[in-house]
Order: sequence, then structure tokens, then C-alpha cells
Amino acid sequence: MLSIGSNLGDRLAYLSSAAEALADVLVVASPVYETPPWGPVEQGDYLNAVLIVDDPGTDARGWLERAHELERAAGRERTIRWGPRTLDVDVVHVEGVTSDDPELTLPHPRAHERAFVLLPWADADPGAELPGYGPVAAILTGLPDELTRRDDLAVRA
Repeated sequence: MLSIGSNLGDRLAYLSSAAEALADVLVVASPVYETPPWGPVEQGDYLNAVLIVDDPGTDARGWLERAHELERAAGRERTIRWGPRTLDVDVVHVEGVTSDDPELTLPHPRAHERAFVLLPWADADPGAELPGYGPVAAILTGLPDELTRRDDLAVRA
């Protein structure tokens, strides 16, 4: 499962570009949410969504490589940690895989703290579970509700 977000330029177009590039492996795209930025850098609000993808031929490292390719294609520059970005793609969960590799920790080490990941994921897959934490819907009950569902927007593949 991939979490995607953008807060620069045509945010929805950047999210859709990721879905389009993954159209052959895309199972479902979640609804879009608008989210205030997190971290010490002042910046605009994000649009966030989740892409549930399936490709038996792609392992966890392959998903990370694809995520980086999508970010590069969107012109992402990694100049400021937690700074604004055209496209952010995080590998959150790969079925059956756990990893403590610093380059690819799975499940994502902060997913359980991020409503902007969990709420779209629960929408896309109501029975989703985050390994080590349990049902996504249950994790959400302890998180602040600072998201706005944007039913006027949709990620298109």
C-alpha cells in the first residue's frame, strides 16, 4: 500500500500522475483528503490519498524504487526535511513483509500516527490491518481528526 501526497503546484494532477503510472497494478485509489502540513516548515496544505497496488513480481525494494521514480517524474526535490513537495510517495505496507532496514522500514514506522495515511486506507480497504497495531479503523479512533475529505476531487488513473 502506498500513501501519496502533494502540496505544491497542481496537487491533484501530481496525485493522479502516480495513479496513472501505476494503472496496470492499481487495485483501488482512496478518496482524496486535504490535510494541514506537519513539521517545522511553514507550507501549504496537502492533498493525500492511498493507492492499493498489487504486483506479485514486485518486492518491497521494488515498490520503494517505483515510489522514488514517481517522485522524480513529478520533479520532487529533497532540499528541506519535511518541506513542501510536488509528490511524496511512501511505501506503508507490503503484504507479508516486515523490515527494519533504515532505507525501507515496514510497515512504515509512523503510519500508526498519521490519520492522513490511515483514514484514506480505511476508506479504500475497510478491513485493512497495520501489522503490529491491528485494524486500521481501530487505530484511527485515537488520532486527531484534522482532515477534510474532498469528495469534489478524485485521483484518476
